[in-house]
Amino acid sequence: MIRAALIWAACMAATSAGAETACRQALALGLDVSGSVDALEYRLQMDGLAAALDSSKVRQALLQVPSAPVHLLVYEWSGPEDPEVILPWTAIDNTAVLNAVIGQLRATERRQASPGTALGLAMREGATHLAQRPDCWKRTLDLSGDGKSNLGIRPVDVKPELEDTGITINALVIGVDAPGMGDVQQGEISALSTYFQNNVIVGSDSFVETALGFEDYAAAMARKLERELETLILGAASPPSGPGIPGQDDQ
Repeated sequence: MIRAALIWAACMAATSAGAETACRQALALGLDVSGSVDALEYRLQMDGLAAALDSSKVRQALLQVPSAPVHLLVYEWSGPEDPEVILPWTAIDNTAVLNAVIGQLRATERRQASPGTALGLAMREGATHLAQRPDCWKRTLDLSGDGKSNLGIRPVDVKPELEDTGITINALVIGVDAPGMGDVQQGEISALSTYFQNNVIVGSDSFVETALGFEDYAAAMARKLERELETLILGAASPPSGPGIPGQDDQ
């Protein structure tokens, strides 16, 4: 706990100097910690996110325009009562801040959470966080998940609520590890990707990334972050002109 507090204090101190800068993108990451994610998979997911943020291409994308940094928030979700922010909104405007964030993620330990998968509520939770950053040029919600919703409001019923809010929702679908069963694994990932495509993602430029099990999470997350950040790293020093970027059977 002391180490986490020190990391966060350093992060906030480094962020304060850039508090008045513009925000080119608000990026909220929602991580699935439901019952289908065991202790090893939780660690692979958390360390995988840290590794993705630490990759050279993502680092370059995040730090390329310090005058208009990306604001990052990370939260965990599972059942209706379980969403919890593990990294509050942080402006990634220098190397020290990014290193502190990566260190905090690697030091985060699993907490108790209910086994359910309330994906619709996780969508609302992310949208609520993004509403706290209305001035960012682009607002993006990332949801990682390895299964369909089975608690609370259905994602397909939440999706229309969010389509006119100006946010983009992307997804990272995690397939079940199935050694020696490639066809089964690919079929499962394809079905889950279709589910997220139809029920979860929002926005004209939204997409679904896939990971072949939690062992592939870091690489998949890096690919997704590179794609999300690339549209706003071309030497941007001022907000885009014109209007802002606007961003079935199962639950």
